Amino acid sequence: MSKVGISELVLRDAHQSLHATRMTTADMLPACGMIDKIGYWAVEGWGGATYDSCIRFLNEDPWERLRKLHAALPNSQIMMLLRAQNLLGYRHYADDVVDKFVEKAAENGIGVFRIFDACNDPRNMERATKAAKRTGKHVQMAISYAVTPFHTIEKYAELAKTYAEFGADSICIKDM
Repeated sequence: MSKVGISELVLRDAHQSLHATRMTTADMLPACGMIDKIGYWAVEGWGGATYDSCIRFLNEDPWERLRKLHAALPNSQIMMLLRAQNLLGYRHYADDVVDKFVEKAAENGIGVFRIFDACNDPRNMERATKAAKRTGKHVQMAISYAVTPFHTIEKYAELAKTYAEFGADSICIKDM
């Protein structure tokens, strides 16, 4: 039986979902010591809308945030939510941009790349997955879960097989 790892998402998703991603790095750092002692498999603190919000609303450097979280969580893998070919933006980026961004994210402290495409289109995930695999970090591919007539157990199983073929180190279900 495979081991189940528990990931903590509070440093990214909690305030993204509840407060439009307005938690500052200074707000996060005091909690990091307690979070780090719990022993989560990974702590997601970067990705999604955090990059944009740091720049646009908080006047913070998102790369500096990543480095500070990495330093404040020495016993935890820092995980990021990566929007596949969209990276952390709102459009597709060129392959060389994807490659370099993923490389720099790994260099600055990302230990787990949780990669998803809201449309579950593997074509959108292939380049980011290859780039993340080249870093030697853990690649977790996410199935974007929704309840619709189109989204069947069979389609999800097929998608999981495709992700395994891409070389995913783990597969998770992301509730959309």
